[in-house]
Amino acid sequence: MKLLPFVKWAGGKRQIMNELLKYVPSSFNCYFEPFVGGGALLLELAPNKAFICDINEELLCVYKCLKWKKYYSALKEELRLHELNHSEAYYYEVRNWDHNISFKTLPIEKKAARMIYLNKAGFNGLYRVNSQGYFNVPFGKKEKVHIFDEENLDALHDYFNHHAIYLRRGDFTLIVPHVKKGDFIYFDPPYDTLENKDSFTSYSKDQFGKKEQIRLFECFDKLAKRGAYVMLSNHNTKFINELYKDYHIHIIHAKRMINSDATKRGDIEEVIITNYE
Repeated sequence: MKLLPFVKWAGGKRQIMNELLKYVPSSFNCYFEPFVGGGALLLELAPNKAFICDINEELLCVYKCLKWKKYYSALKEELRLHELNHSEAYYYEVRNWDHNISFKTLPIEKKAARMIYLNKAGFNGLYRVNSQGYFNVPFGKKEKVHIFDEENLDALHDYFNHHAIYLRRGDFTLIVPHVKKGDFIYFDPPYDTLENKDSFTSYSKDQFGKKEQIRLFECFDKLAKRGAYVMLSNHNTKFINELYKDYHIHIIHAKRMINSDATKRGDIEEVIITNYE
């Protein structure tokens, strides 16, 4: 069956998947995605070998539960408990778990299930934390929530468990020592800020600003010169166009679907940048 993301993720790529697939190399060795998020392109391609990472610890807990049998059954049990206990009061109780020092020592299946529950039960599918790193999305006002599709989750577990999928938490530069000529890297970072518009980048308490965009370009450039296939998504801004002016820049139109203000959702220009034709 077709694999689908387990969460709704800010910047998720399902709505522009047909555009992305136009620029995926016809063949490659290992697949790398260092801002994996909901993993839409990873799951669309379903490569036999992949190296994925993200700075979001709770998100990586979900991927670990999907990969390893010893956590997977426990994850499903935790998800069922959240569905059963769901209410506005329960949502805020679970949301506040990260204010307690004991949160850091929770089993990974509890962190993973909390992450999925808050994503499904919170307002508009946001995952957002404040400057202290505390999840702060308000209740989504749903009387009942269906927070996981068991058939899809089982298929995800089967995929991650039976393929060479390597998981790491941390900065995108973690992949650099592992990339070889002929590998394919897809960068989907927090986007550059649009002029006169708010951009959602609060996936973690660490903000991704201009300096980080420059650092990412340097990584892109290094891997391109190594002979890897490198593809990147971002907003169509002057800053991004200037950074990547020596590469192939393809402009596409996308819809911004996740924003707390409905007036700020709608059509927007993005770029898909590659180091190959």
